[in-house]
Amino acid sequence: MAERVLIVEDDKEIARVLRAYLEQAGYEVAVAHNGLDAIANLNHHQPSLILLDLMLPDKDGLDITRYVRANLRLAGIYILMLTARVEDMDKIIGLEVGADDYVTKPFNPREVVARVRAAFRRLQEADPTPDILRYRNLAIDMTRRWVTLNEQPIELTPMEYHLLVTLMQRQGIPFSRAELIQRRTGYDYDSLERTLDSHIRNLRKKIEPDPKDPIYVQTVYGYGYRLGDPQ
Repeated sequence: MAERVLIVEDDKEIARVLRAYLEQAGYEVAVAHNGLDAIANLNHHQPSLILLDLMLPDKDGLDITRYVRANLRLAGIYILMLTARVEDMDKIIGLEVGADDYVTKPFNPREVVARVRAAFRRLQEADPTPDILRYRNLAIDMTRRWVTLNEQPIELTPMEYHLLVTLMQRQGIPFSRAELIQRRTGYDYDSLERTLDSHIRNLRKKIEPDPKDPIYVQTVYGYGYRLGDPQ
């Protein structure tokens, strides 16, 4: 069965072009031109990935992102935000409320298709053994994609989950920012460093007793991040 993508875009020409390129690439595509229609589609035809315009005529992309992340049934959907805003703060806010990545308009539709393919590879990739990863009171059940802290479930976005898995698979060993970006996005360019830092900040808020003094995801200054004490 083809992977399902929902395009939420009020510019009908942009939506038409994206739909054509994605369908040619083999995806099942639905389109919503406003936030209310997007929420109705999410509830009736749960997609695996959303291409979400930040600026919409009713509920904006941030509202929809918050709605998705607050809904246990929808929380695992990958959100690729489409934005015409160029300010870094707007992009960071989108990532902090739960978007996984962003593309800035104007964009090449082929780039969007490449981003979608990379996202689905990450969602579908088979994780290596062991089936359960553990560090202190943190555990990941790889089979069920289930994360617990002190035996209580933790809801993570797809990007947060994959970053945590990557770090836990090599506990105590640092990853550079560039390495984490390449492993988790398939892209290797400097503009995503702030994106990575935003995801790490969000992850810490969910798993750290004190996000300002982390015991799980630690900063290796001038280099990147590691999980746990150095080896």
